[in-house]
Amino acid sequence: MRNTRLLIAVVSAAMLLTTTATAASAAPRIHHYVALGDSYTSGPFIPVQQTDPLGCGRSTANYPSVLSDALNVGDFTDVSCGGADTTNMTRPQQVPFNGTNPPQLGALRITTDLVTLGIGGNDFGVFGSIVSTCPGLRASDPTGSPCEEHFTTNGVDTIQTALTKTGERVEAVLAAIHERSPAARVLVVGYPRIAPDSGYCPDVLPFADGDYAWLNNVERELNQALEDAVDADGNATFVDTFGPSRGHDACARGGSAWINGKDQNVFVAAAYHPLKAGMAGVAAVVLKSVR
Repeated sequence: MRNTRLLIAVVSAAMLLTTTATAASAAPRIHHYVALGDSYTSGPFIPVQQTDPLGCGRSTANYPSVLSDALNVGDFTDVSCGGADTTNMTRPQQVPFNGTNPPQLGALRITTDLVTLGIGGNDFGVFGSIVSTCPGLRASDPTGSPCEEHFTTNGVDTIQTALTKTGERVEAVLAAIHERSPAARVLVVGYPRIAPDSGYCPDVLPFADGDYAWLNNVERELNQALEDAVDADGNATFVDTFGPSRGHDACARGGSAWINGKDQNVFVAAAYHPLKAGMAGVAAVVLKSVR
């Protein structure tokens, strides 16, 4: 009888521990997560697109959505929007189809406990200027660096000069986030690589051969500006996606690419933007940082 009672007690305790562990794992670790950012966060044309507003190109498969599911977030708010720059953190953004995305920082609450910020590439028109200019210059000097030369004035790379100012803007955005959500963990998510370390794929990424290295350098400088802003802030974390995306650039074959090439596909991804696989890859990198 004594052994029977002991067995019942052990089984009951085991069941209680299992129930408690299950409840703990099911409970949301993050109560309110807010995703802020531009098109590299929102995921234009990646199915399925949200309509609030449609012009933001906000996908239900973007990295914030994947991250939210993985973390079992209690309340998730994604206000990222294609074309956004740091000014749209505090100002409304007009988007295609007569839509308006409210100031993104308006989504923050005093109780927000996780914020991801992916911004900076559109400030001073950097990303748009590069993708609208460089492909058209390849024919003039296929093996040279005509785009780098185009953006160099009196020996000064105007793109790199702009990135210095971008870092200052991001630092101001971080201060504003902390003011609105002082208890939130804030992650600044960098930009994944577009061009490979070596080799070329002009049919996919039609930059001149010499401009591949320049494009990589621009991305490194942009990510460094973001990391410097985080260091100056002192209360945020920079998440590097440039390093982890090596081998997943637009030239990658066999389904390994995280970034779409020059061909816009309204059922897959915008040109020169992350693919669904890229969003999943970035989400995995960010998740590792969160955990």
